[in-house]
Parts: sequence; C-alpha cells; structure tokens
Amino acid sequence: MDLLLLEKALISLFFTVILAILISKLRSKRFKLPPGPIPVPVFGNWLQVGDDLNHRNLSDLAKKFGDIFMLRMGQRNLVVVSSPELAKEVLHTQGVEFGSRTRNVVFDIFTGKGQDMVFTVYGEHWRKMRRIMTVPFFTNKVVQQYRHGWEDEVARVVEDVRKIPEAATNGIVLRRRLQLMMYNNMYRIMFDRRFESEDDPLFVKLKALNGERSRLAQSFEYNYGDFIPILRPFLRGYLKLCKEVKEMRLQLFKDYFLEERKNLASTTRSDNNALKCAIDHILDAQQKGEINEDNVLYIVENINVAAIETTLWSIEWGIAELVNHPEIQQKLRNEIDSVLGRGVPVTEPDTHKLPYLQAVIKETLRLRMAIPLLVPHMNLHDAKLGGYDIPAESKILVNAWWLANNPAQWKNPEEFRPERFFEEEAKVEANGNDFRYLPFGVGRRSCPGIILALPILGITLGRLVQNFELLPPPGQAKLDTSEKGGQFSLHILKHSTIVAKPRVF
Repeated sequence: MDLLLLEKALISLFFTVILAILISKLRSKRFKLPPGPIPVPVFGNWLQVGDDLNHRNLSDLAKKFGDIFMLRMGQRNLVVVSSPELAKEVLHTQGVEFGSRTRNVVFDIFTGKGQDMVFTVYGEHWRKMRRIMTVPFFTNKVVQQYRHGWEDEVARVVEDVRKIPEAATNGIVLRRRLQLMMYNNMYRIMFDRRFESEDDPLFVKLKALNGERSRLAQSFEYNYGDFIPILRPFLRGYLKLCKEVKEMRLQLFKDYFLEERKNLASTTRSDNNALKCAIDHILDAQQKGEINEDNVLYIVENINVAAIETTLWSIEWGIAELVNHPEIQQKLRNEIDSVLGRGVPVTEPDTHKLPYLQAVIKETLRLRMAIPLLVPHMNLHDAKLGGYDIPAESKILVNAWWLANNPAQWKNPEEFRPERFFEEEAKVEANGNDFRYLPFGVGRRSCPGIILALPILGITLGRLVQNFELLPPPGQAKLDTSEKGGQFSLHILKHSTIVAKPRVF
C-alpha cells in the first residue's frame, strides 16, 4: 500500500514539476513580482528557507531582500512586509484589498473553514460576526462591568501566593496560577462562570484540550503538507488528531457551557435587560437567525485561544522582564506607592494614573510581541503593493515585531527600556497610531481584544509588583527569556520559576 502511494506521489510530482515550470514562465511575463530567493519547481523556496518562518528569520530575509519580498512555499505565495509605509498600505490604505484571511489545512479544521471571526474572509460574514462579538466583549462598557471581577481574580492570586511558603524562598511557577486567573477573567465575561482551583476537573480538561489545540495549530511540523498538496497524504495522522481535538473541544464547550446558558435562559430570563454574560447576547443572535450554532461554537473557540493565551503570554513576558530588570521593577513599585499609597490595591481606573506602568506594558508589547507577524492577511484578487504585483490569494505577513525592533527605526531596540515612551517615543501608543508599533494590528482586521488586554495587563502587573518583590530563583542571576515562536505566536520557551517575597504594609 505504501509503495502504491509512493508511486502515485512520484508520478504526481513529475507532472507537477512540468506544470510549475510552465506556469512560472507565463507568470514571470505577466507579473512584476517582489524580490526574493529564486524558487525551484514544486518546492519553491521551501528547501532554502525551511519550515520555521518565525519573525526573526523573516527579519533576516528582509535585511537581504528589502522591505517587501516574496517566498514561494510550494504552491503558496508568501509576501512579507517589513516597513511602516508598506504596513500602512496593507492594514489601512488598502485594508479592503488585503482584508481577507488565508488559512491552512490545520486552521481550516479548527475554524470550520472560516466559520469564526478571526480567520474568515473579508465580507458580509466577517462584518456580521464582528458586530455580534463587539457589544458583549469589546467595549468600554464591558471593561467597566467586569473590571471588578478582574481585580478580584488578581487579589486571589496575591492571596494564594502569600499562602505558599516556598514562593518566598525557592520560588514557584507563577504562570500556572496566572493561567487560572486568565481563564476566570474570560469565563466570567463569556459564561458568568469561574473555576475554583487549578485542580478543578473541568478546568484541567479544558486547559489540556486548549493546550493541545495550540500545539497542533502553532507547530511548523505540518507545513510541508500544507505547502505541497501532493504530500498531504502523509499528514493523515496529524490531521486526524486535529479533528479529534477539535470535536472534543467543541463538544465540551457545548455540553458544559452553552447548554447550561440555554437552560438558564429558558427558565429565568424574560427580557433582554436580564442578560448576564456575553454568550447570552451570542445565543440571542442565533435565535434571531443571524448566525448558526457552529458560528456560536467557533466564537467560543476564538475567545479561548485569542483572548486567554495571548494575554497570558504578555503577562508572563512582563514579569520576566521586571525580574531581570530590578531597577525598573523598583521604579514601578515606587510610582504605585507614591501615587496610590502603600498597600492601596491597584484598580483599573488607577492604571491610567500610573504612566510608568503604562510604559512598562508598552515596552513589553514592543520587545515581546505576542503575535509578532499579526494574523496573516490575504488579497482575494490580484493587487499592487510597493510597486509590485501581488497575485491573488497570496499570504501577506506584516512583520510587526521587526517594525518595532528595527534599529533603523528605534533607539537601541534590543534593550528593555520603558523610558523610551517618555522620551523619544512619547507619542507612540499601542492602538496603532504609529505604524512602527502595531502589537494589536490596526484597521479593519485589528485585534479588538486590545480593550480587554491592556487593563488586565495593568491590573495584574501592578498588583504583583505592589505586593511582592519578584526575583529569580536561588542560584540564578536572571530568568531565561529564550523565545519559542509558532506559526504566529511568541511566548517564553521555559515557564519561569519566580521568587515572590511578600511586602509588609
């Protein structure tokens, strides 16, 4: 059976090579394509650049080929943009032309081929999903409604860490407790639910499935089958696992959360004024026929991945940088003490009175951007960009990390220096007012979660620094901040052990 499969693959490969050569010659006569390494038939540039298309490797290629370059990855065109001017073209000026999303074989499984909001193509479905999600999730009203819950969750973190003697001596992996906090922050908004402890069986199951989903989706291991369709049969086992994880997650969302809200609504709610949480709004849209049950499930899927994990990564990076820069940590602590008073808990309104805290957050998002390549864009039709022709359905990556870490654009970008946002970069904000700094993107397909992420980051980092002296474990001068990148993610390679010495007020 394997020999038959190999024979068919080789025959297909032969004809694909011939076809690719013909198409390449015809295309070169029609298009003025961006520069890049010379592709070979079938494989394109895959054999030259490999699977690991992370932000640093793409930055190195930009130094060689320029602010816009193209890679031919098997049958896919990958266009990488590395300048503020071209980023503005993709995200703003030509936001409609480049407003769609490209997916891959794995994301097609996890999003039901774009039945969600994040990965759907630009058009009526996206507009409808964005509108339905905005009111219950992404408004200032939501922040004010739920910020007391966020403050409560981080207060519980502080209380729990204070109760662990080892935290003040050998240290603990603080991320584990912060992960529970982030799930509770978002599940309060979504379902009016929280998990009591890290040992809650439902939380353990949910965390494991979400973790496996992230691992499978973010891995570079499946690129060969995505880039070169004739190799896709060798991905059968991988894609089968993806489908199993997807089905288990969606069933869990449905059985333990959606059905409970439906039952509660049918017995206790008589009018829209009684709506308690985000999913009630989403289910109302389903009842009105605006979306179907699959769309509801994929909204929950998006929030589980996009809102929880990315914010957690940023919190973890922020803590690591504060541990490794004790003088910055002390400066932040002094600001909190002087503005609020020693021992007065940081609240969401307080974060706006703490400019150094805001600068620490902005610097964390600059140096350690959670989504360094943003979510990929795609042009449905042939387009122009930077004087070049971009063939239809090209994958467009904006290297937002390089925009914010290019020494030609930033002073000593490799340094963690919050002071830059008081000095030479005083006017730069995280909302995309400067195309050199786009941690949440900008334009139509920007991340709406900015309105939740920034206050949660402020409350969490503020309370931790206020209540603890955060240190590396005994025997270590600094924490290991080696990076682990995925298809678009950037998180810390090793979850750090942190010593948290309680302050006495």
